[in-house]
Amino acid sequence: MKVMIRKDSKGVLSAYVPKKDLEEPIVSMVNPDMWGGLVTLANGWQLDLPAMAADTPLPITVEARKLASAEE
Repeated sequence: MKVMIRKDSKGVLSAYVPKKDLEEPIVSMVNPDMWGGLVTLANGWQLDLPAMAADTPLPITVEARKLASAEE
């Protein structure tokens, strides 16, 4: 799924999913630089982000994979 990753003026990272019209803050990351690992959104979704350079400029739209959750 297409996901836009951005950082607001306070430095908070968030993910926007256009097909769902959903924007949620990123609350945890497996990798400190975020790319190439799992991130967890405030609503509980886990997204597997592609591997990219740590200094990738934001905002950026990437192809992420949503992991299935228990309630699905």
